[in-house]
This record gives sequence, structure tokens and C-alpha cells, in this order.
Amino acid sequence: MVMNVSRLLLIFSLCLPASLPADQKPNIVLIMADDLAWDDSGPYGNDRVRTPNLDKLAAEGMKFTRAILTASSCSPSRASIITGRYPHRTGAEELHWPVPAKQITFVEKLRAAGYWTAAAGKWHLGEEIRDRFDLIRDVDTSGFQLPGGKAGQAGVFKETTKGDAKSGCADWVSLIRARPADKPFFLWLAALDPHRPYDEGILKQPHLPAAVRVAPYHPDTFGVRREYALYYDEITRLDRFTGLVISELEKNSILDNTLVIFFSDNGRPFPRDKTSLYDSGIRTPFIIRYPPVVKPGTVCKRLISAVDIAPTLLEIAGVEKGDTFDGVSFHRLLSKPLGLPVRSYAFAEKNWHDYEDHSRAVRSTQFKYIRNYYDDLPPTPPADAVRGITYRALQKRHDSADLSAAEGQLFWFPRPREELYDCSADPHELKNLADSPDYSKTLVLMRDALQKWERETGDHVPELRTADEFDRQHGKPTPARVRPRWSKKKMVEAGLTAP
Repeated sequence: MVMNVSRLLLIFSLCLPASLPADQKPNIVLIMADDLAWDDSGPYGNDRVRTPNLDKLAAEGMKFTRAILTASSCSPSRASIITGRYPHRTGAEELHWPVPAKQITFVEKLRAAGYWTAAAGKWHLGEEIRDRFDLIRDVDTSGFQLPGGKAGQAGVFKETTKGDAKSGCADWVSLIRARPADKPFFLWLAALDPHRPYDEGILKQPHLPAAVRVAPYHPDTFGVRREYALYYDEITRLDRFTGLVISELEKNSILDNTLVIFFSDNGRPFPRDKTSLYDSGIRTPFIIRYPPVVKPGTVCKRLISAVDIAPTLLEIAGVEKGDTFDGVSFHRLLSKPLGLPVRSYAFAEKNWHDYEDHSRAVRSTQFKYIRNYYDDLPPTPPADAVRGITYRALQKRHDSADLSAAEGQLFWFPRPREELYDCSADPHELKNLADSPDYSKTLVLMRDALQKWERETGDHVPELRTADEFDRQHGKPTPARVRPRWSKKKMVEAGLTAP
């Protein structure tokens, strides 16, 4: 009996993260795209956009096909990733809200364990958690300065950067060179690409409008294709900088002891993509290269969430994660991608982003359930997308009653209270099954899973609503550019919502 207990204790101890010696800790590099759809790169089947370095990264590592973000909005998604918590538990669930100082991030845990921690590129996390990094070289966000604090919450911005600096990647390689030689390092490399606004002429060989792949819910016009082509150009620029990072690591003979992860903070910055809870908004490309564990060219189809990144990195680094993180580690999937799932569901949320909204989603391997709490509000895309060519083309078709059924979902008013999709059979989520008797059991199962998550995480619908900062027709700023909290009654009186 004593022997059996001893063996159990030994096995249990081997399952716990151990504090690794500094010279055995892997370096960690996170490369984060800004507004890249999960399937708009070579590794994920889009051969219309040139991504040779991502192709190589996937060939040398593991590609996850069901990686789900917790939000399809820039700063809430980033806040969720760095804290390992769902957006409504970070205190930064709305666009431009800074992460409060009280939040614990995985970065300071790595730092306490001997890591040199640094960030470069887009910041968009506020001022209160800058001290978690040893060095930060941030740039203006997508050509706009997005400060933290009250100015950030108010959406104050101005255009300042141009050229390669506008990619957000210009300091990535220099950050690697600035690392101390006697410490493992963690790098948070956050791009601005492929965020709007788009510039022409950033590539010697730009993508041609005729060659792009247009989503079935967007009008297939030359103008729309041209906008897609500019988006593709920024993806290729991001790919180039990703390749430069890999080359620098290899040149310094540290590539094979470095865990590299490439992913995006949210989906394509087009109507019905970014800020939506469809897969085009919350599903992300997710590639990991780590030779000591990951076999080249492997694919993992298991479901993972963005809140799982923090506990996974801490486990790999041999650091205790504590009890503040909402996610679970998927470390074991890196060596056994066909192993048992680490989770049955992934959850996502939509809160204020330029326009008011409150929606929640739960994703299983096959199905997606969306609950629209503010079903009296249309699913308006971000203001910069409203000002874009694609949305104007959709508005023109809407005005002439020429919208296809797929295109018309963007103008649902009122929206369905519930949406249910078979993501395997209907990858673009165009057929709502919520009212189908054939899927009534699935609807109840998914609804119950979402309600349980809401209870366990303390999620709730706010008593007051936040006013829109831009008009929904043209994306122009409201006169005062302020976002007061209003009751639904006042929103109705102001003509901002249906009665």
C-alpha cells in the first residue's frame, strides 16, 4: 500500500509544472496579426494571398483549425489574451478600455520566473499594465494614435505613421537584438497589419482584384475586389516581417529553442466579419512552431480558446499559473494533436465597439449558438468598415432591394434572438437552424452551455446601454463624440433603437 501511494505521489508530481532552470526555459515569441481572418492565408487554404513565410511556419510546426477568440474586437481580445480571462472579467470589455492595474497577466509571471519580457508594435492595452514588461516599443495603432485612459475610452485618434512603420512590425527584429544574452525571453509582437485604413503601393507586386476570393455575403464587384486586394497586400507585408523574425532567431542559433505562435486578434475588417460572432470574426489562424515538442506539418482539429494561451505558455515554461486564469492548458495537444479534447466548448462575446451591442456565442466542434440580447439593434460593422467600399456596395444593393439572402443578414432589423449554425455543413453560417425542429435538441444543449458559462463567469446584461459613437449609415462621428450610458427608453426616444 505504501508503494502504491508513493507511486501515485510521484505520478502526481510529474503532472505539476516544475520550475525549470533558466538555461532550459524556452524562449517564447507571440506574433499577433490585427484583423486577419482565420482562412485568409496559405496554410488555411487561401492560395490567392501570398504568405510564403506562414506556409513555411505551418510546414515546420502545428496548425490548429478550431482556435476561437473570446471577442472579435481589437482591445477586448488582446486584454483577454494577456490576462487569460474572458473580456467581461478583465474590466476592459469595450473597445479602447485599458486593462486595469489589478489584473494579473501571464507576462509578470514569466518575468518573475526569470524571463526578459518585451513588446513591440500595436499596444492598445492602456497604461496600467506597461510595468509588466521590461521594454515596450509601441507605435501608433494602424496610423492612429490610440492612447489609454479617458482619451482612449473616448476614441480619440489622429493619423501619424506611414510606410513600413504603419505595419507595426518595424521594431520586431531590433527587439530581438536588444534581449539580454543570459535570460530566456518573451516577446509580444503585435502588428497593425492588416487593419484599415489601407494604402496603395506597399508591395512591388500588389495583389490583383481579379484574383481575390470574395466571401459569399459580400457583393462580387470590382470595388469590393479592389478593397480585398489592398487587405491582401497588408497580409503579405505582415508575412514578410514574420519571416524576418524567424530569420533573426535562426541567425542567432536560438530558433529551435524558441516557441513561436502566430495568430490574429480578430477577424477580417469587413462587414459581417470583424465584431461579429461568426467564425469570420472569432476564429483565428493559430500556428505553433516548437521543435522539441511539435512535429513538422501536423494539424490539430481540437477546440481551443484564446483564454487557453496564458496557462499553456506558463505550463511550457514550468511556471505555476495560479487561480486567476479562465482557460485550460492545451500543452498536451502539441505532442498529441489527436489526443483527448481539452474543452467541449469555446465562448465569445460582443460588447460595445463603435456601436452598442451585447451578444454571446458558444462554439462546439460542429455547432455555433449565438444569443442576441439587443436584438432591436442591427448588426452594424465597425465604423471604419461602414465607411469602406464593401459596405457602401451592400447599402446600394439594400436600397435597391437587390440583396441576396446571404448579404441581407447584415441588415437584420430586428435580429433573431437566437441563431444556431452547423459550422461543418455551413461554414459561412448562412442558414439559421434555431427554428428547425430537427435541431431542437442541439439548440437546448447549446443554450444551456451558454447559460451555464454566463452564470459561472458572472456575465450579465448591463442595466444601461452605451450610445453609439458614430452614425450607422455613414460611419461619421456623432456631434459630441461621447458615449453616455443610456436606458433603453432613452435610446428609443433618441431614435437609436427600435421600441
